[in-house]
Amino acid sequence: MSTFLLSVAGLLVLFVLCASGIAFHVTWKLTHPARKAVDMVPADFDIKHTEEVSFPSREGAISLSGWYFSAEQNGYAPRRRTLIFAHGYSQNRLEPHLPALSLAAKLLAGGYDVLMFDFRNAGYSSPSLTTIGLREQHDLLGAIDFVATIRPGQAMGLIGFSMGAATSLLVGGKDERISAIVADSPFYSLREYLQENLPQWTGLPRFPFNWLILTLCPILLGANPREVKPYLAVKLAKKPIFFIHGTGDSTIPSDNSERLRALVSDKKASIWLVPHAGHVRSYASVPDEYAERVINFLEKAMGNAK
Repeated sequence: MSTFLLSVAGLLVLFVLCASGIAFHVTWKLTHPARKAVDMVPADFDIKHTEEVSFPSREGAISLSGWYFSAEQNGYAPRRRTLIFAHGYSQNRLEPHLPALSLAAKLLAGGYDVLMFDFRNAGYSSPSLTTIGLREQHDLLGAIDFVATIRPGQAMGLIGFSMGAATSLLVGGKDERISAIVADSPFYSLREYLQENLPQWTGLPRFPFNWLILTLCPILLGANPREVKPYLAVKLAKKPIFFIHGTGDSTIPSDNSERLRALVSDKKASIWLVPHAGHVRSYASVPDEYAERVINFLEKAMGNAK
């Protein structure tokens, strides 16, 4: 082989190694987002009684932390139903864009108990890989197990935001203990979403980094976005789902929810497109209407749930 060809081959190998190293470094950062402080307190939202809770994820030694709010202990007529909140990527139980405590206070006043918790690698929960809906399913199942233990026989619903909305669809779609799901700003398919949006997330050119990040890095980390398919879960779900999405969402466009809604067979399923609202900003845009619509949906969806 000529010296020229050897040089070209050497440069090609060097390029592949450098690109792979960059891709893995970026993927590591995406799967280990910096934790945000849990710097709001329930009392500031007129929630007088808070129970600090911790419980295991379905996966190994991961411990999850959160708050449980009882409608009865906060002075409201109880419905004997618990709503489990599921937060978004790189957030924590507070989901500050709402903020979640404000919505929780309105749902408590409506008679619903509320569990807010931190997924793995968020808030006060155990450190681990953040997988945008893959392993987080084990965490949400742990939360459902916890509520089933402390409130046996009590009906449960899920309220998820962004990644948490997708995770709620994946888990709640097949878990018979869940009677209804509210999905605020979910994505249709993680692989499809990342394929389109990775350059905006990473600042790297689509070629060759999309392929490296979506093909090589999942092998190294043991977390494949191909396995996160909310659209399939929705298609198989036999329960009411309420989709909420802002039409001004540039992070996860609202057509993701529209496509998901088209797959739901339950007659109580519905969608609300909030004009001009950004990503997980619908509640902030119209908080009273948001809470009213959610409660109305839950009344219809969980009215006879046991």
